[in-house]
Amino acid sequence: MSMNPESSSKDPSAIQQRRQANMLLIRLQWLTILLLIAALLWLYISQQRFEQSVHERLQSNEQVISRLNEMDDRLFAMSQQTLPEPRVAASSQAQNQLDLLRIQIKAVDRLLVDNNDSAAIDLLRGLHWQLSQSSNEIAPALTVVIKQSLLKDIERLQAQSAQPSPWQMHNLAMQNIQTFLQRHERYDHKEGSKDNKNSAEDTAKNKEALTRRQLAIHETIMTLNLAMQASNMRDRGQLISYLSQARKQLITFTPSADERQKQTVNPQASDQTANITMMQAPNDVAEVINWLDQLIAEAPKPTALLTTQVLAKPQR
Repeated sequence: MSMNPESSSKDPSAIQQRRQANMLLIRLQWLTILLLIAALLWLYISQQRFEQSVHERLQSNEQVISRLNEMDDRLFAMSQQTLPEPRVAASSQAQNQLDLLRIQIKAVDRLLVDNNDSAAIDLLRGLHWQLSQSSNEIAPALTVVIKQSLLKDIERLQAQSAQPSPWQMHNLAMQNIQTFLQRHERYDHKEGSKDNKNSAEDTAKNKEALTRRQLAIHETIMTLNLAMQASNMRDRGQLISYLSQARKQLITFTPSADERQKQTVNPQASDQTANITMMQAPNDVAEVINWLDQLIAEAPKPTALLTTQVLAKPQR
């Protein structure tokens, strides 16, 4: 049996190569493992850094939000201290319509002050029609109440416009008083000019007395003009003030208080003053005083619209 020397010489080298290859594979495996471990460590460190940065940002955001909340609280506290208490203002369409209705009712009041009842009635009818439209968003129950009050106001104004108003009757009475005073002033002037038989001293006294009397009558006439202007403006306070002033101007040269009282309690005189506006003019100055007393006591009062009273009530 023969042996091949070349094959026997190559066997150790092949074994050695296999060992080297195995060693290389093992080293590559360890190197791969180390690289994987390094990659995992890098990922872990990166994740930790990312979480830390996110955490820091969240903390900074919370600080900013807390500061903004503190500033908002301070601004709110300052606004509550400096500003008045806010009224309960409604932003709804229904509240806007109610506010507009109040403004329109004020326009009706202005027309009544100007003695324009027909225009006031037309405007009230327009408001009643307005509340009947589908665009009306006021609460149904309140709408019914307002419409009923509008109808009552229309009926009252229609009845009122069919007859003279108390203000017009007062003006007529004051005109009658002025007519009497003007005639009385002219009469005093004629009597003073005819008085030539008295002594010079008596004549001077009479002329002085007549001059004061005529001046008082003239001032009373001018005061009654102001009273009629106040009546035309439906200003009850000014009307009473001017009538009282006119009474004081006349009271200085009228009969005594007892005589005026007797005349006042006289049934005939009471019947005459009961309808002062139906008479043409009073008969004497004492009767003028009684007229003025009655005009002051019966001074007209402007009647507020029922709808104004309804809208003035607080709505809940």
